[in-house]
Amino acid sequence: MIETRKVDSIGEERKQKSSYPKRFYEHVAIKDEGGGAAVLLDGKKVRTPGKAAFLLPNAALAEAIAEEWRGQGARIDPQTMPLTRLANSVIDGVKGNEGAVLDDILKYAGSDLLCYRAEGPKGLVSLQTKHWDPILAWAKHDLGAPMRLSEGVMHVEQPPTSLDALRQRLAEFDPWGIAALHVMTGLSGSALLALAVALGRLTPEEAWAAAHVDEDWQIGQWGDDEEAKQRRANRHRDFTAAEWMFTLL
Repeated sequence: MIETRKVDSIGEERKQKSSYPKRFYEHVAIKDEGGGAAVLLDGKKVRTPGKAAFLLPNAALAEAIAEEWRGQGARIDPQTMPLTRLANSVIDGVKGNEGAVLDDILKYAGSDLLCYRAEGPKGLVSLQTKHWDPILAWAKHDLGAPMRLSEGVMHVEQPPTSLDALRQRLAEFDPWGIAALHVMTGLSGSALLALAVALGRLTPEEAWAAAHVDEDWQIGQWGDDEEAKQRRANRHRDFTAAEWMFTLL
């Protein structure tokens, strides 16, 4: 039965990839646009899915995105172009809607992963304490955002003053940074971990490990499967791409 599911999954993946658009260009370059940079495919400027100008804030990000386009094979696979997808979302969706995106990040903060602690077993509790408590202490002392904890899944209301403090910090970022934070928050389940990466408190790998303490504990007890590993690898790729955008900015 397991082997049948594996074959079916491979077949679905091949079918999906065969539906991707064929590569229609030979050469990829970037062009200074005065205050930004564009990506050119055979001399023509890339546009977003919403038909807006695909204008990047600097040449470093434009070159990184150009490399994603250069790396495509006979067909264009959007899943292998996380920076391109993120840039599209900034231009088409985040700019002009920064407040709504900040609200969504704060919803995660209101039920942040780090605030919901296991009652047991002892090994899992110890791992949560090791990975999560230093970030909660950092949020309290450096961000002015002490957070309330809960055992199990019972919802706990976070102090409005803490959420206000987090909003003020988030509002310091431009639309590109807000979009990257939103991606990292959604993939980790924690606005605090995303902010810790953005502000240099954690490396992306440290944050990723902290976000997966519970999952890794379960894997250690029961094992993993290939499909779950692939899904996690895809999410990790998008998470590191969001952090890479911060670095390039």
